Amino acid sequence: MTAVMEASSARRSLARSPGIVRPEGSPSRRSERERGAAMVEFALVLPVFVALVFGIVSYGYMLSYRQALGQAASEGARAVAIVPSGMDTATKTTKSRTAINDALGGYGVTCSGTNLVHGSSTDGTCSIQPNVACPADATRRCAVVTVTHAYRANPLVPSFPGLGVTLPQNLTYTSVVEVN
Repeated sequence: MTAVMEASSARRSLARSPGIVRPEGSPSRRSERERGAAMVEFALVLPVFVALVFGIVSYGYMLSYRQALGQAASEGARAVAIVPSGMDTATKTTKSRTAINDALGGYGVTCSGTNLVHGSSTDGTCSIQPNVACPADATRRCAVVTVTHAYRANPLVPSFPGLGVTLPQNLTYTSVVEVN
């Protein structure tokens, strides 16, 4: 009990002591005006911060998708290259399209005919040429697979107003593989 009384009297004497005076703007006595200023600062910074975070997420998703497009073109060409040489063109094209769809399936994008489809909209093209002259050496035969997505017009993630300008117009990948 005496310890409590001593602590209480020590607090009272410190409060009365002329050496300990709290400044008016101390954290324990914030005025309503200072709280309002903090809210205004927060309201000014929040939209910029949200736009920055949303831009990072949407651009990162586009980079991931771009990598998947490159992988899809490579897998499509590889699928044609490993098919036995006696197979017909339709079978090679079907195997290539299946490989492309497997690579892009995680994004909800498919190669249907010559169209690259996301949901119900056509967002680009996919071209599969299973037996053409190789670009570097016309005496050899190659499979050429090209996948193109009009990304700025049809982004996979909704774009924050004003940030769509930073996205590329088209994402295009071509893969060439020599076939037997």
